[in-house]
Amino acid sequence: MAADVVGSCRLIGIDEEGTLSQLKALRRTIFDPKIAEHHGRIVKNTGDGALVEFASVVDAVRCADEIQHSMAKQNTDVSQDKRIEFRIGIHVGDIVIADDDIFGDGVNIAVRLEGIAEPGGICISDDAHRQVRGKVQSTLEDMGSQSLKNIAEPMRAWRARIGPGSSPAIRTPTEVAQPLALPDKPSIAVLPFENMSGDPEQEYFADGMVEDIITGLSRSKSLFVIARHSTFTYKGKAVDIKQVGRELGVRYVLEGSVRKAGNRVRITGQLVDAATGNHIWADRYDSTLEDIFDLQDRVTSSVIGAISPQLERAEIERAQRKPTESLRAYDYYLRALASIYKFTREAHVEALKLTEITIGIDPEFAGAYALGARCCIQRKAFGWSTDAAQERIEARRFARQAIELDQDDPSLLAIAGHALAYVANEVEEGAALLSRAINLDANLVTARYWSGWANLWLGNDDAAIEQFKIALRLSPLDPLIFNAQTGLAFAYFSAGRIEDASSWATTALRQQPKFVGAHLAMMACHAMSGRVEEAREVCARAMQLDPTLRISGFTYRRRPADIEKWAKACRIAGMPE
Repeated sequence: MAADVVGSCRLIGIDEEGTLSQLKALRRTIFDPKIAEHHGRIVKNTGDGALVEFASVVDAVRCADEIQHSMAKQNTDVSQDKRIEFRIGIHVGDIVIADDDIFGDGVNIAVRLEGIAEPGGICISDDAHRQVRGKVQSTLEDMGSQSLKNIAEPMRAWRARIGPGSSPAIRTPTEVAQPLALPDKPSIAVLPFENMSGDPEQEYFADGMVEDIITGLSRSKSLFVIARHSTFTYKGKAVDIKQVGRELGVRYVLEGSVRKAGNRVRITGQLVDAATGNHIWADRYDSTLEDIFDLQDRVTSSVIGAISPQLERAEIERAQRKPTESLRAYDYYLRALASIYKFTREAHVEALKLTEITIGIDPEFAGAYALGARCCIQRKAFGWSTDAAQERIEARRFARQAIELDQDDPSLLAIAGHALAYVANEVEEGAALLSRAINLDANLVTARYWSGWANLWLGNDDAAIEQFKIALRLSPLDPLIFNAQTGLAFAYFSAGRIEDASSWATTALRQQPKFVGAHLAMMACHAMSGRVEEAREVCARAMQLDPTLRISGFTYRRRPADIEKWAKACRIAGMPE
């Protein structure tokens, strides 16, 4: 059973201290007692949810049902915008047990089912349904076949709704979570375009088109543009544009399709007002591959013109830059980009190989060098390093070549800045490049993430927290959200707010259990809270993920007090010098 709080980031943003206090109270009075009553084992608690193992799926569904009934009663007199509500997903299947944790497809499917459950509701797999049919009181409704993220085959799922007589606080199927407040300027989300080519291998091409359109739009300082990582959570799903607008907090949504056949490309696009569902603009563009960059520019210009005719043409023209004259190099670049988003060691190696091929075809392609720098960043972040000294040299080479070829592209500046600060240990120069990137493109969520880290290493805790929180708003559904959550954990740790730090570290681990940084933040919190054994356990897990971890390796921190505090925590946890 996987459980998570609906809209936890929004609730914490409204009242961080009060929300965390309520979560602790609910866990103590409702969640944990119900788990124990139905013979469950809490495998891991997170700041806003839990993963629980049961010997019987009947026990799991009955437990979930009672939790949701109790939460509904708890929320009876609570205003809609302040309610804490759970989504719960349940699956029965094989798991792998290691170090008191559980892994495997059984766990992954439960987590994905939780993601499609209604607020205050329960979603169970067809396997679970077969075993509980006729044995529980919950009303089970067939949801049909569901495509779950990172699960190869669609799965039939069932919705367990709470009985209608239990409490007036239980929401109906049409009710939704409190929407995010709209920014004070036109806001837009670009959804993944549908690949109409009939060839799954062309998926990378359609995704690359969308990424470039998002980049072009985000360079307009008059727009608020949701980051790619959040919008791509809708990939492959039938979406309700109004719901997308509420979940992402935007006024406009752009959707479309890409068809590539031989040397011809067709892009269709529709710009929709998310509040009303009305189409503002729709068009179709046909071109040859040789004019693909002009095609992207035409889409970008049309969207900006439709949303805000008063925008300066200079802002639009600045977005119209060809990344390379070589279509063959661009194709390899898109393939490398698709590989880097798979977040595996093997895909990382493939991305780096494709990047080098791209550079070999077009040595003047600045974006390819930036992609190489991203590979270096990802390798260190996920503990895949083999030769740290050589990798620092490689990161420096990629970063410096990228900014030498293009000093005005905010995406390139951000990647180069982070590579220099994080991998090459040139924090001051990296921070300056990141600041310039944000000045050029305030919507660039990666620049916000990485600026947060650079400020943290320079000892600017408040500035780091501000950047991480802006990143969370720019990309509220980001699969990489654990980056900002981990950053907040470290920033609060540096500021001496250990309880807040621990909560954010827990949330980050829930999002990405293999992220070394989140383990390190949790380790430090345990160590400085006197929980030595727990600190040692987390340190051991971090060392399994990245055996090269050493206290002496964290030299990019600039404030002596931070270095001393961090080294003390690491020694308590047993990390080698």
